[in-house]
Amino acid sequence: MLKRTLTALLLIPPVVYLIGWSPQWLFVMAVVAAVVLGLREYFALCRAMGYKVFPWIGYVAGAALCVVQMPPVRWHFDPLTFTLLAILLLIPTIAMGRCRDLKDYLAATALTFFGILYIGLSLSCLIPIRFDGHLIGGNNLGGGWVQPVVGPEPVLLLFLVIWAGDICAYAVGRPYGRTPFFARISPRKTWEGAVAGLAGSILAAWVFEHWFWKTGDAIAVILLATWIGVAGQIGDLVESAIKRGANQKDSGTLLPGHGGFLDRIDSLLFAAPALWLAMSAVSVFGMFGKVA
Repeated sequence: MLKRTLTALLLIPPVVYLIGWSPQWLFVMAVVAAVVLGLREYFALCRAMGYKVFPWIGYVAGAALCVVQMPPVRWHFDPLTFTLLAILLLIPTIAMGRCRDLKDYLAATALTFFGILYIGLSLSCLIPIRFDGHLIGGNNLGGGWVQPVVGPEPVLLLFLVIWAGDICAYAVGRPYGRTPFFARISPRKTWEGAVAGLAGSILAAWVFEHWFWKTGDAIAVILLATWIGVAGQIGDLVESAIKRGANQKDSGTLLPGHGGFLDRIDSLLFAAPALWLAMSAVSVFGMFGKVA
């Protein structure tokens, strides 16, 4: 418990700085580093299950997904779709020359591509969330138009919701949890912990909106926090399923008290794209809506 707490205390300040005040290039580099670290542990888990993978293809492709998400990059086509299609074509092409035993070909290709999507694409969503304009908390321009705003608040909300959920789930589930929650995947998780985690996420979002963000729409922020909290818990279970398939307790040993890096960002891998989807939906359907 002491190691877990000390590790968290050491990591929180630089993460908050990166979200709130770092220049775009540093933020993108941090996301790329997170993608590489996450993929490294993911590929190790794949090998522990006896599967062949192509790590360096994954690292390069994951970094490329982050770069094309940078807002200043202007293209005459959709760079994300272009990059995903290029990756989809390149991986099976390169794999033909890298697989000595063709029995490994399909699994190696599929697992490498899945890892790129699961970690690379998911974490790359943090970049447009942080630097693209969004309508959450936007300013009413009159006539029903809403002015998009750019800022760190959505990413801060994302991390706050995940951290609060993890803390509350651990604090309640560990001493008071009795009812198993997906015991086949994660025997130590309980319904009591899951509900406490979701409640903690919602409470943290309300406090953040009321005292810091002040969007004027607390209900929207609470609904967003609920969506993020549920997605984060699913992400936690997905990573647990992968570890259990590899017969591993942790994804690695990088973070004392927490296990591996992938163990620390498992919720984020589902919560970040979930937030991006929500913000995109607001942008599409709320462009002509009025801010109360």
